[in-house]
Amino acid sequence: MVSAQARVRTDRAGRYLAQLGEHAGHLSAPAFRHPRRHGEGGHGHGGPARVVRAEWSGADASIDFGWGRCTLRATETELILRAEAADPRQLRRVQEGITARLELIGRRDHLTVTWQPETPEIADRS
Repeated sequence: MVSAQARVRTDRAGRYLAQLGEHAGHLSAPAFRHPRRHGEGGHGHGGPARVVRAEWSGADASIDFGWGRCTLRATETELILRAEAADPRQLRRVQEGITARLELIGRRDHLTVTWQPETPEIADRS
């Protein structure tokens, strides 16, 4: 299992967490399509990556693609994202899908997502 974390500074973290949760819950997956390889499928065979399950409540959310997932936590000052998958290629797909959606819905606030590989000591602090 490989993982990465991103911390997006915003005083609207709860709002963005709810929007991501709602979008993922109602998603017909094109929003989570790989931004550069639109034809690549959820398991490497055509079509966009499909959201299997999305849950959110309060300050926490989880978006599960079946082959990878992203958990989110909203604080007063930031949105904390943690992506994980079985291999680096799938991890990159989770990151790119979440980044594309978050930067789209946060464009007015100029949100940017910068992922960092997660090390054991970073994972312990999450």
